Amino acid sequence: MWGYGPGAAWWMMVMPVIWLVLIGLIVWAVVALTRGGFRGRDSRDRPETPEDILQRRFAAGEIDADAYRQARETLAERHREPPR
Repeated sequence: MWGYGPGAAWWMMVMPVIWLVLIGLIVWAVVALTRGGFRGRDSRDRPETPEDILQRRFAAGEIDADAYRQARETLAERHREPPR
């Protein structure tokens, strides 16, 4: 070590920090992959909108096509009106 100059001692102090950062990144990547962190936000992460509920009820056969169209028009009108 004496023959490498003062830079060798500095490098020996920095190297453990580099290893800790590298190991931390590997642990973070494994956790993110197992929890689905790289896939972005899922549609289940957001609250269900009135339009979503209406589509789900129509798809399940709870309401007929006429009720679906009427409800869609009502929701569209609500979105066009300025907030009170």
